[in-house]
Amino acid sequence: MASKKIVIIGPGHPLRGGLATFNQRLCKQFIDEGHTCSIYSFSLQYPSFLFPGTTQYSTEPAPADLEIYSVINSVHPLNWLQVGNALKRIQPDIIVVRYWLPFMGPALGTILRRARKNRHTRIIAITDNIIPHEKRPGDVAFTRYFLNSCDAFITMSEKVMNDLRQFEKNKPAQQVLHPLYDNFGEPVSKEDARKKLGLPVDEKIILFFGFIRKYKGLDILYDAMSVLKQQAKPDSPVPKLLVAGEFYEDVKPFQEQIQRLGIEENLIQRTDFIPDSEVKYYLCAADMVIQPYRSATQSGVTPLAYHFEKPMVVTNVGSLPTLVPHEKVGLVCEPEPASLAAAITRYFELGEQHFIPHLRIEKEKYSWHNLVNTILTIS
Repeated sequence: MASKKIVIIGPGHPLRGGLATFNQRLCKQFIDEGHTCSIYSFSLQYPSFLFPGTTQYSTEPAPADLEIYSVINSVHPLNWLQVGNALKRIQPDIIVVRYWLPFMGPALGTILRRARKNRHTRIIAITDNIIPHEKRPGDVAFTRYFLNSCDAFITMSEKVMNDLRQFEKNKPAQQVLHPLYDNFGEPVSKEDARKKLGLPVDEKIILFFGFIRKYKGLDILYDAMSVLKQQAKPDSPVPKLLVAGEFYEDVKPFQEQIQRLGIEENLIQRTDFIPDSEVKYYLCAADMVIQPYRSATQSGVTPLAYHFEKPMVVTNVGSLPTLVPHEKVGLVCEPEPASLAAAITRYFELGEQHFIPHLRIEKEKYSWHNLVNTILTIS
C-alpha cells in the first residue's frame, strides 16, 4: 500500500494515561509500516475543575522519534477553527480521531469540519465510548455533532458498535480487538517484580489496576474480599488485593468501607498514579488481574494483562466475557461479591499454569498491524 500522511487527533505526551499511550503506540506502528504520522494533542484537555485526578501530565520522558503537537484547547472555539484550518492546509490523507467523552464533541467536531473542507482528508474515528459511563446533560447532542463530522468508524467492542448504530446507521464501521499494550517493556519474574515494589514474595496477590471510578466496582471487590475472609480456613490464607491506580472518585467512602469490613490487612494500596516505567512490575508481581466492573465497553487493562500473560477474573458485563474466554484465559463471574469471591477461589484451585497456554494462543489476535490495516482499508 502506498505511503500515507496520517494525523492522529487525541491525547499525547506530556498528557498521561491510557489514551495517550495508545495513540503513541499507534503512531509508531504507522511509521514502522512506512507511513508519515504525527499526533495533534491538547494544550488544554480538561479544565482543572472537570479533571478528577491530581495531575493531567506525565513526568516520564517524551517518546522518542514521534511528532506530538500540543495545540488543541478543548474549551476555546477560536482555537478549534485555527487547528481545523491548519489541518485543512497540510492535507493529511487520513485523520484518525479518538472519541471517548461527549465533552470533546464540540471541539473535535468543529476541527474535523474545517479540516475536511479540503475535500481530500478522510476522517476515521476510533470510538472508545459512544454512550458514556457517567451521563451528563448534552451528551446526545455533543456525540451526534461529532459523529456527523466523520467518514467511518472503528470500535473495539460489540457494545460500542451497537451504541454507534443507534446514532449512525449507514456510514462504514468495523470492530477490531484492542491491540496489546506491548510498549511497557518485557516481563520480569514475579519474584523480581515483587522485590522491586516491596511486596511479599510468598503470598497470593490479585491486582486491581487503573483509574478508580464508580463503574469499575472496586467497592464490590472490597465486599468480595470480606466474603473470602469469612470463608477462609486456617491452612488457606486470604489473598492480598493490590489496588494500583489513582482515585477518580471521593476516596472517603472507600476508606469507610475498608474500616467497616475489617479488611485492612488484606489490602495493599498504591493509589497514586502509576508511571509507565513501573507498569510492568505491577502486572508481573500479580498472580492474576481482576476487573469487577459494573459496566464496560472494552478495557485497556485486558490487553495489558494479555501482554504480560496474566490470567483475569472479569465480570459478565460489556465485552469482557468475549475478550476473556471462561476457564481458558480467565474466569467470568457476576458483578456481585459472592460471585467474585467464588471466582477468586476457583482461580487458585485451577492455578496460574492452567491459563498460560490459552493466554499465549489468544493474545496472537491482538495485533497493532491489524488495527492499522483496518484504518487504511476502511478509509
